[in-house]
Amino acid sequence: MNVSDAIRTKRAVRKFKDQPLPKDIIYAILNAGRRSQSSKNNQDWQFIAIQDKVTLKALSECGQFAGHLAGAALGVAILTPDPNDKFQYLFDAGQSAAFMQLVAWELGIGSCPASIYDFERARAILAFPPEWHLRLALSFGYPADEEKLSAAPKKGGRRSLEELVHWEKW
Repeated sequence: MNVSDAIRTKRAVRKFKDQPLPKDIIYAILNAGRRSQSSKNNQDWQFIAIQDKVTLKALSECGQFAGHLAGAALGVAILTPDPNDKFQYLFDAGQSAAFMQLVAWELGIGSCPASIYDFERARAILAFPPEWHLRLALSFGYPADEEKLSAAPKKGGRRSLEELVHWEKW
């Protein structure tokens, strides 16, 4: 599969089969995040891989639209140093998330990002140290509806390039 096809056809999947992921797939997903680029190659992230359903359910309640974490076979919390200190921490976490999702898609695994807003509750659930911060988590699993993995985009779902790009100046 080429990268352009993956970018064009990947879709967010929020409903998953109640089926665990094999260890080799989990490691492939996590390794893709590890291999993503980062500012000055600092790799300022840590991952918490979560398979426990009780933990996933509790984490799903830390964001307004994070409910899909509860049904995931795997959740990945992407921890960074304090994002208020340096913008690149969140940018790099996003790149790591994108790499993980693209590899998952290639392997037939659905995924969706979740914004975490209840920071201290998430910290209590996952017991990570105070120097680390959680703003982004990912859900992964076999899609409940396999057609959702690469369904055609919704009509009007993406704005045209002409609507988004300004050449040289605004």
